[in-house]
Amino acid sequence: MYKSNEIEVILWSIAIPGFGQILNKKYIKGILLITSEFLINMNSHLNTAIISSFYGEISTSINQINYQWLMFYPCIYMFAIWDAYKDSVKKPQSFSFFSYVLGAYFGTVGVIYSKTFRFMGILIGPIWLPLVFILIGLVMGSIIKKALIFYLNKKGG
Repeated sequence: MYKSNEIEVILWSIAIPGFGQILNKKYIKGILLITSEFLINMNSHLNTAIISSFYGEISTSINQINYQWLMFYPCIYMFAIWDAYKDSVKKPQSFSFFSYVLGAYFGTVGVIYSKTFRFMGILIGPIWLPLVFILIGLVMGSIIKKALIFYLNKKGG
């Protein structure tokens, strides 16, 4: 029987939260995550804002987005990726959740500041800024994970 690997479930979860859970045969969890994703996506007007952002119409995307709903998206998104990964491996690496958690936290902060944050005078907006902040959170989480593992190995050895 075919068994999904962690890269496959991560990539499908990046495409749509919940798809990785379906691959892992966690059907109820997958359907709940897909439903949550669509609910948040539709109520936040995320797809409309994505289109505007890709055309460089950042002010339009800011006006289109419902921030009260968009605030939920980074956490659902990163949780779905983490959960799919966790269920696809026999034993997750120690502290591997840090990258996903910090990605969610930083992504939410990116949503909060996306109306006003400018980089070199350029308004980044509600699509690109959270994505950049998610990447920063992933990197910081990876650094913290490695530091914790190093510290615990040094302390124990």
